[in-house]
Amino acid sequence: MATTSTIHFNCHITENHATQVQTTETAHCPEPHQDWYSSETGIYSSKHPVVELPSDPFLDVASFIFSHQHHGVSALIDSSSGSSISYPELYHFIKSMAFGLHNMGVSQGNVVLIMLPNSIYFPIVFLGVLYLGATVTTMNPLSSVLEIKKQTSDCNVGLAFTVPDKVEKLQALGIPAIAVPENFDLGSKQTVYSAFYKLICGKFDSVPRAVIKQQDTAAIMYSSGTTGMSKGVVLTHRNFIAMIELFVRFEASQYEYSSLDNVFLAVLPMFHIYGLSLFVIGLLSLGSTIVLMRKFDVNEVMNAIDRYRVTHCPVVPPILTALTRTAKDVGGCPLKSLKQVSCGAAPLSRKVIEDLLQTLPHVDFIQTRVRGRGRGKGNGRRHIPTEDGGHVAAMDEGQTATVDGENVGGSTDMN
Repeated sequence: MATTSTIHFNCHITENHATQVQTTETAHCPEPHQDWYSSETGIYSSKHPVVELPSDPFLDVASFIFSHQHHGVSALIDSSSGSSISYPELYHFIKSMAFGLHNMGVSQGNVVLIMLPNSIYFPIVFLGVLYLGATVTTMNPLSSVLEIKKQTSDCNVGLAFTVPDKVEKLQALGIPAIAVPENFDLGSKQTVYSAFYKLICGKFDSVPRAVIKQQDTAAIMYSSGTTGMSKGVVLTHRNFIAMIELFVRFEASQYEYSSLDNVFLAVLPMFHIYGLSLFVIGLLSLGSTIVLMRKFDVNEVMNAIDRYRVTHCPVVPPILTALTRTAKDVGGCPLKSLKQVSCGAAPLSRKVIEDLLQTLPHVDFIQTRVRGRGRGKGNGRRHIPTEDGGHVAAMDEGQTATVDGENVGGSTDMN
């Protein structure tokens, strides 16, 4: 039954399990880190306080994000056009989207496909669907018809948001599809986008909502298929809430400067768990600004960093290598606004890291592994280079350690 719910927080209950990692027989303890390693038990324990997660069982991730009050100004900026959405506008558009979807008949238990490149509209659609209690599944807009047919059939998609040239392909599969514009132009008269603009520009008093629990399904993300056909992984609202606290907000808490001053470059795809965790949900709880790029071009990345004074740039190894090479060719001290570069999805060689730090000596480098698809979790870890060329992980609740480049344990469960 749809109800208008008021969200209350109770963060006094602490997760009971301690963050501990059992070492393998071949792992050994680096001397400088004996204060958080026990040679008797072979266990690494985080020195950070245990992270407290909201205990209210009736809490959805959209309300959790909105509950964090901040004074953020620009939420999302399109790098090519300069179009932007402020935080007040973002909240309005999300609720308008939820209200419009409700009027279309979308409700709890329905699955909505988002098949888009990076777009300032992506978080609006994603959070609008979750605000209703419905479920999202995402896909690469370059997916083939066969891949689309398999995934949409597998999770019973009832509605899709996509680029114009995929609308007819989805409709041919019996799936109603709404075309999403590339640029932010609410005054556009293009009829192909009329259904979308009607959703985000509608008038509403309150959004009828179902009772949503933390344990309810929020998204079905699909693996890359490295071990065969891609497989759907169910992520709950609690998974996303834990990810925001442990991966995004915890990381932000380790720095003295305000998150409101941070400008992130979103070149990683939002339809993938790495980009989604940061740019679609996590950073919006901090009030940071997100500059979006629809596709990767190293020269455009360099221009966007300088034009928008980007401070943080999360990447993957191929992008990091290209960025370092291009910055080195420029010479001098390029990309002066950058404070931090983080790299995830795969490990980096020592040489690649050294090249980056020599080229951009003013940058704080972090190697982060983000997991979520294969394990059904939203989780990350931060690697710190050691003097001997190995790495250790600065652990928070639910994270693991790495010694001399080897993983020495599994993460604790965040369910």
